Amino acid sequence: MPAIERPDPAYRHVVALTIALFLSYLTVAMSLSAVTVHVVQNLGLGNTYGGLAVGIAFLSTILTRGWAGALADRIGGKLCMQRGLLIYAAAGLICLLAGWPALPAISRYEVLLAGRLLLGLGESVAMVGMISWAIGLMGQARSGRVMSLVGMGLYGAFAVGGPLGLMLLDRLGFAGLMIACTLLPIVGMVAVSPIPAVAPQSGHREPFWRIIGRIWRPGAAVGLQGVGFAALGAFFSLAFLSRGWPYAGLGLTFFGAGFVLVRLFFGHMPDRFGGLPVAAVSLTVEAAGQYLLWLAPGPHAALAGALLTGLGCSMVFPSMGSEVVKQVPAHLRGTAVGGFAAFQDLAYGATGPVVGLLADARGYSSVFLVGGLSATVGLLLVLSMRRPGMRRPAEA
Repeated sequence: MPAIERPDPAYRHVVALTIALFLSYLTVAMSLSAVTVHVVQNLGLGNTYGGLAVGIAFLSTILTRGWAGALADRIGGKLCMQRGLLIYAAAGLICLLAGWPALPAISRYEVLLAGRLLLGLGESVAMVGMISWAIGLMGQARSGRVMSLVGMGLYGAFAVGGPLGLMLLDRLGFAGLMIACTLLPIVGMVAVSPIPAVAPQSGHREPFWRIIGRIWRPGAAVGLQGVGFAALGAFFSLAFLSRGWPYAGLGLTFFGAGFVLVRLFFGHMPDRFGGLPVAAVSLTVEAAGQYLLWLAPGPHAALAGALLTGLGCSMVFPSMGSEVVKQVPAHLRGTAVGGFAAFQDLAYGATGPVVGLLADARGYSSVFLVGGLSATVGLLLVLSMRRPGMRRPAEA
């Protein structure tokens, strides 16, 4: 009788890390829409103030990715992730003060901005630390699988956190929501504490911009991929409403369904077939979805475009991420991952305002043309990386 194969302990550890990342990222996801409502309705400030309070956390994340990566390389992924979770909790406490009625509205808003800045730092440190730790546990050969799990944790938090945050805001008020945002990362920190650490690697440190120079091609590819998701998230519903189509709220649902299904069933593909071919196929599918959204004659075709976009976007980050970790030595892995993630952060942050101007001038469909063209350029960039001499192997 054949022996029953036991689950891989390293994989179980990384799944536990993913759950902890999911819990901590709920503090980001739950506050996205709730912060805007609090600023506009409770503090009596305008939509511009609400948008700034949301966006400043992402700005903080972008600006601290490199520092967070260097920290993970220096102190190890476990300690880095734990520090990030503590920063999450501290950010929740500071944002809790923004609901204190004894303070003037503008003072509460300034406290809120400080908490949001700290939240962005916590997101940067926790995620980069988790990726560095997880790759150390599972090995570089399964880095694509690690990246897939990370994405499932983050996008799962987005899917659950939006409606959950608004529900908590409605039932418990802003203070109750911020208490939940303080406790969740602490729960995550307790959950990961028994998982063994991976000692940081020793070696010569390189300047951050030199590392960016080594990984900019996969970074640019994942950034170009992010344009399609950001355009869909910002303008899908408005495009439907402007045409009087039904199902305006289902765009992210179809996108998310495609995204998660691919991660569940094909998350191993970059490790098995290599990141470049998987990314090439993925960007082709995303481009097709965006072009279908651009030309859609009706709501059903547009929903099919959203589904294709999710199917295509799903594996670009893990595919290109697996290429990044091959191009740097182990002691620079965290810095490289931090810089790589910043490309996607930048795409998410910049796409909305830029294509919003185009939507005003050319209509909502034009933003999906931009998404399709961006994915096409990303595909060409990935294909160019397959030429001899374009990839630099990591040092031993």
